Amino acid sequence: MRIDGARVLVAGATGVIGAAVAAELHARGAHLVLAGRDEERLAQVSAALGGAPTTLFEAYDLDSCARAVHTAAGVTGRLDAVLTAFGSVAFGRADAVGDVVAEHLMTVNALAPAAFLRAALGVLEARGGGTIAALTGVVAERPQPAMADYSASKAALGAWLDAVRREARPAHIRVLDLRLGHLDTGFADRAVAGTPPPLPRSGDLRAAVQAVADALATDAELVRAGTDGVPVLQRRAR
Repeated sequence: MRIDGARVLVAGATGVIGAAVAAELHARGAHLVLAGRDEERLAQVSAALGGAPTTLFEAYDLDSCARAVHTAAGVTGRLDAVLTAFGSVAFGRADAVGDVVAEHLMTVNALAPAAFLRAALGVLEARGGGTIAALTGVVAERPQPAMADYSASKAALGAWLDAVRREARPAHIRVLDLRLGHLDTGFADRAVAGTPPPLPRSGDLRAAVQAVADALATDAELVRAGTDGVPVLQRRAR
């Protein structure tokens, strides 16, 4: 995908990673629509990116996720890519986290991104193709103790992306899974439950964001954390 001139919806643009990805895409010439739940923060990010149009959504309202996609397509005239970069985390043993928290994680981390991307599939197919991308994280393939329900929610999204990838190829829709390693963004400090266990050394946010943009600009289907923490682009996922 040629980023310069591309119409890209970034959902979760008020988060640290989402805002950084949006800034990188803006610097490379993309025309953005920013989606988030915090109207004030969304306005701040928009102002920093040349007044990019915005739309609100609530992850617990799946219809609002789909509406955001159609709103973005209406504002820009078309969409070339939709990227989701939001989520929620909780820590603790599986028998202590509880069903309410587990349901919250599955909704925010799997069902809501899928609602965005499901709507995007229809929009992109109608225009002849495009890219859908989602931030799953390294836990999607390497679940961690004290993070069972969080890992499961991200793995669920990863499995959804794997299946959709094979469904969408005939429609010329590329599916990109962003399995970034741990980044020190303060995300762990905003957990909905529990306290973080010892976490691995943080990767470089700038390098991660550049890898995301590079992956969108190429035919990559997967970005994963390398053994040295540097993100690696993989052309074919499966």
